[in-house]
Amino acid sequence: MSDTQEKIHKLKYAGAIDADGHILEDKTLWERYCEAKYRDRAIRLKPDKDDLEYLEVNGVPSRVNRGGNFGNVAQMGKVTRTTGNFNPRIRYGDDLPLGASDAKDRLKRLDLEGLDAAIIYPSLALTWETDTDDPEYSQAMCRAYNRWVTDWASDSGGRLIPVAHLSLSDPAAAAAELERAVKAGHKGGWVVQFTTTRKPHGHPDHDVVFAKAQELDVPLGIHVSLEPQWCWPGRYDREFIRKQHWFLNVTASDAIRHALASFMAYGTFDKFPKLKIVILEVGAGWIQYWLDRMDAVYDSVMGRGVPLKEKPSFYFKRNVWVSADPDEKSLPAMVELCGSDRFFWATDFPHPDHTGNYIEELEHFGDKIADTQRRRDVLGDNLRRVYNLTV
Repeated sequence: MSDTQEKIHKLKYAGAIDADGHILEDKTLWERYCEAKYRDRAIRLKPDKDDLEYLEVNGVPSRVNRGGNFGNVAQMGKVTRTTGNFNPRIRYGDDLPLGASDAKDRLKRLDLEGLDAAIIYPSLALTWETDTDDPEYSQAMCRAYNRWVTDWASDSGGRLIPVAHLSLSDPAAAAAELERAVKAGHKGGWVVQFTTTRKPHGHPDHDVVFAKAQELDVPLGIHVSLEPQWCWPGRYDREFIRKQHWFLNVTASDAIRHALASFMAYGTFDKFPKLKIVILEVGAGWIQYWLDRMDAVYDSVMGRGVPLKEKPSFYFKRNVWVSADPDEKSLPAMVELCGSDRFFWATDFPHPDHTGNYIEELEHFGDKIADTQRRRDVLGDNLRRVYNLTV
């Protein structure tokens, strides 16, 4: 879709950066960028007997990514609660808004929206880890995506900012890939909200990744993704939630709160005092409650075994940043309670689980925060500091 067909609002505040913008990455990238030994099993899209696309992972059809759901991943603003319908016949990469796939078009979109830059996350790569627990394969697929997105962003003048997909299935390999990717131009790394080993994110087995992120002075993000069925809330039988997409989308964010608590439970931030953790795409309105709850339990007898020198809220204000949705009514209050230096904002463009009027929503948020320093912090300067950006 060209910019003449789409109404794009320009932000009235200068200096803003999108903390979590997505692209529809090339569906052939894994075949082209992975090592030769994995090429015949590389992640790929295929048509089924009904000519609907499905994802193949490690040579096996996906258990969850099937039925032609990929063509609708870029339907932000077009398919909503009241308008439009998902069409399983739409192919992945068809009928895209400006900048959803092509890097040059994304720069055009940033200019039209009045944004300085965007941190770039994928679409397909948020889905495939549900379908394999093979560490060697997972690391190879992460490397392939990271190499590809390095090339994709290379001519953007630093405005399209890649961050490396890492898999905690093999922490030592993930640490090595983070170092390689940062040397290639990535400004950080990210992992999904579940681990195939089922070890908590803060588990000491992952310390090698945290040590490397601290050494390189880059942030490590935790981003929501599709989850395998064993991640679903276990208190309800699966037959009652299997098709409850709204329920599963809402509750998927619980995993990142659990991840944050696990960093406290294992004393991660005392071991790595300069580690930077970024929480992505689960909103920000819950932050103060979660901090209050963690502090209260820490101060009780239940906190005796927690290896922290300070209360959890101390580490949040030193080591953790949160990417918020600009339409959150509680966001100004969270900024006031927790500090303007803790928050970013994000578009989630072009995914349809968010509405498309994010620039207008961001302006409304900026209007509610009168202090210009806070506007600069949340809209862009926090990202510049955390990710060491010069744009």
